Amino acid sequence: MKILLTATVQSHICQFHKSLVEVLHEYNCEVHVAARNNLAEKNGLKLDFVDRVYDIPFARSPKSKDNIRAYKELKKIISQEQYDVIHCNTPMGGIVTRLATRKIRAKGTKVYYTAHGFHFYKGSPKKNWLVFYPIEKLFSRITDKLITITQEDYKLASEKFHCQVEQIHGVGVDGKRYRSTTKEEQLGIRKKFGFLSEQKIILCVGELLPNKNQQIVIRAMKRIVEKYPDAQLLLAGNGPEKEKLGNLIKTIGLEDNVKMLGYVINLQEYQRIADISVSCSKREGLPLNIIEAMLSGTPVVASKNRGHRELICDGKNGFLVDIDNCEKLSTKVLELFKNKDLYEKLKKRAESYAQAYTFESVKKELMKVYGFEDE
Repeated sequence: MKILLTATVQSHICQFHKSLVEVLHEYNCEVHVAARNNLAEKNGLKLDFVDRVYDIPFARSPKSKDNIRAYKELKKIISQEQYDVIHCNTPMGGIVTRLATRKIRAKGTKVYYTAHGFHFYKGSPKKNWLVFYPIEKLFSRITDKLITITQEDYKLASEKFHCQVEQIHGVGVDGKRYRSTTKEEQLGIRKKFGFLSEQKIILCVGELLPNKNQQIVIRAMKRIVEKYPDAQLLLAGNGPEKEKLGNLIKTIGLEDNVKMLGYVINLQEYQRIADISVSCSKREGLPLNIIEAMLSGTPVVASKNRGHRELICDGKNGFLVDIDNCEKLSTKVLELFKNKDLYEKLKKRAESYAQAYTFESVKKELMKVYGFEDE
C-alpha cells in the first residue's frame, strides 16, 4: 500500500503520527507526507521516518491564498502518485486535502481524516456550532473514515455525520520515555539540573499562548510560595506570550520561583522530577502533556475543559478546577503536597488509566482502523 499523510505543518506529523507510521511500515506500506515545512521553528524535530516529504504551502487561515496553491500542488501529487489511502489531519489540512481528493476517490482511493478535537462541543461558543459544525458535517460526505480521539466527538460524529467513524485513544505517548521513576533516579536528575532533593517542583507544559493561560498558575504560585518558599514552577514551551508572562513574574516578585525553560527536547527528565503537573488551558482536544504526566506518575491539577475532563476524573486520578480560579488551583496543589496518602492514590490511578494511551495500545487501534488486524 502507498499512503499519504497530510497536515498544515510538518511538525504535526513529527509530534503526533510517528506511531501510525511505524504501524504502516510494519505492514510494508510506503508512506509520504505533504505539509508545510516549519521544522526550523521546532528545535530537535526531524521528519526522517517517512519515505518521501512534499513541502506544501498550507496555511492555518482559511482566508490565505496559500491554500489555493496548496490545493493545486496537492492535487498534482495525488494524481501522479496514485495513493491507496490519503490520511489528512488538522482543520485546514483536512479541508484542502479532501477537496483535492474528490475525483480520486471514485477510482478507489480511501480518504481518512483524524479530528484532533472538534471546535464545536458542549460548552463551546455558539459561533463554533454555526461555522465549524456544518463544515465538518458536509465534508464527512467526502470522507471514508473519520477518526476521533475523544468520546464526546465520537458520539456526536457517529450520530450526525455521513461516514464511518472510529475512535482511538489519541496519537500515542511513549510509555518508555514517560514512566514513573525511582527516588534515586529522580534525585540524580534534580542534582544535574541544580534542584534540591526536597524542593517542591511544579511543571506546566505548553506553548506560551493565551489559550494555555499560564498566567493563572503563575498567580497561584504566590500563595504556594508562602507555604513553600523554595518551590519552583517550571514553564516548558515557547510562544508569543513569553514577554508578557515574564513581566508578570517580575511584577509579582517570583523571579526566584518561576523558571521559563523554553522549548526543551528532554521534557521527560523534567517530568520525572516534577511533584505535580498543572495545566490551565481554556480549551483542549486530548492533551498529550496530561497523558505524559499521568504515565510518569505525576499527579495533575488542571482546568475544567473538555480535553481535561476526557482524562481526569476529579478527585480520583487528578483534580479539576474552574478556569481562571488561581485560588482553587493553589489549594489543590497545596493539598497534594500535604496529603501523602492522597498523593499516592492519585498517582497510581493516573498511571493505570493512562496505559490505554501509550504507543503500544494506540498502535493496536490503528491496525484495526487500517484493517491490518485481519491479515
